[in-house]
Amino acid sequence: MSKVLSAAESTYREVKELILSGELPGGELISEGEIASRMGVSRTPVREAFLRLETEGWMRLYPKRGALVVPVAEGEAEHVVDARRLVETHAAEAVAADPRARDALVAALRENLDRQRELVGAGGDAAAFSLLDADFHRTLVRAGGNPLLESFYDTLRERQRRMTAHSLARDPEQITKIVDDHARLADLIAAGDTTAFTTAVRTHMREVHALGQGGRR
Repeated sequence: MSKVLSAAESTYREVKELILSGELPGGELISEGEIASRMGVSRTPVREAFLRLETEGWMRLYPKRGALVVPVAEGEAEHVVDARRLVETHAAEAVAADPRARDALVAALRENLDRQRELVGAGGDAAAFSLLDADFHRTLVRAGGNPLLESFYDTLRERQRRMTAHSLARDPEQITKIVDDHARLADLIAAGDTTAFTTAVRTHMREVHALGQGGRR
């Protein structure tokens, strides 16, 4: 029994990572057999993983047909970006009032930026970059010092990763602009310019996810 549970957990994590990285895109219909063969396991742990992913909203199961990877819902990207912008702007304002916290945050952001540049220079893939991207933004939120907002932000992390991977699949050249945007955001935090940061982070998020410049202010 323990082996089945362990295999189910491992399979669940692997399939979920394929969804978040965009390797299994929204709208794709896959079978238990395909995943079992791909991962070298029986169908039992795959079935367990699919049921769990359906419960979380990542899949929709169709008996005798397979599992549909649920696409990003209409309006979801807009809502995720809107929520992230509010939390990140609040964090930037909180840090601006504390020079020591601001300096520590800027150092951490620039360390993350160095890893982004190394990854891009080495031809790293979108999945690895989307992790660094998510970490960059979460580092800012953590520095804001509000555990409730940090916990809420973590609920958006998986959606954020999937959206970023989708955006990079749509336009791989965008990765360089994202790094440049992150560098500007770090510079604005270093300068304590929260007004310019608010505008810049909003523009950054909306452009990355092709939302135009409409939406809520």
